[in-house]
Amino acid sequence: MATADESPSAKRWLPLEANPDVMNQFVWGLGLPVEEAEFYDVYGFDDELLDMVPKPVLAVIFLFPITAETEAQRLLEEEVARSSEKKESTEKVYFMKQTVGNACGTVGILHAIGNVSSQIKLNDGSFLDRFFKSTSEMDPMERAVYLEKDRELEVAHSVAATGGDTEAPAQVDTHFICFSCVDGNLCELDGRKSRPVLHGPSSPDTLLQDASKVIQQMIQRSPNSLNFNVIALSRKGVGLT
Repeated sequence: MATADESPSAKRWLPLEANPDVMNQFVWGLGLPVEEAEFYDVYGFDDELLDMVPKPVLAVIFLFPITAETEAQRLLEEEVARSSEKKESTEKVYFMKQTVGNACGTVGILHAIGNVSSQIKLNDGSFLDRFFKSTSEMDPMERAVYLEKDRELEVAHSVAATGGDTEAPAQVDTHFICFSCVDGNLCELDGRKSRPVLHGPSSPDTLLQDASKVIQQMIQRSPNSLNFNVIALSRKGVGLT
């Protein structure tokens, strides 16, 4: 929910609640058919709890607290990425920057859906259908600017953000990111970073388990916090457990 733009004049939205019901109503209203996919809570990382999540999993959204440790890690990763001579290919990844404060929940959802466009069918002419067609050839910053200017999405986000069970906090210190499997790689998609982060091989069948391993490592960096949520976007009607 934190902003990537530290400018005092940056546009800020209300923070989105880490609530599958809220997210489902949000995306269904924007053009993801109810029968195509749905968000579900992930209650833990034991095999039994992971097996409870309907399959196949299309994406994993993770909410975590922003701390001095997580910020130091982010800056270190950015520095390594800038100085690395090896440039990993992420051309097939749908990725966008975040320039709107507290919009990370929506950016995470767009990352989740944008990277499975070949696996789900959006309603023709719906907002999501038009959004991804309009931004398909843009670079990450151009997509961010497009989102920043999109009044329809801003209103939809505001409705979703006020539809949760808890009141929006005055001080937001948490952040949403997304994990997707693209071209055989586990991709971390964080609008506060300059590019996708690749975490090694993955597959649609192992995405949830692979993302869970990375998420557990991230949780260990903030051992004194309980402010974590993991939510899976799962395909409906196909091999559900």
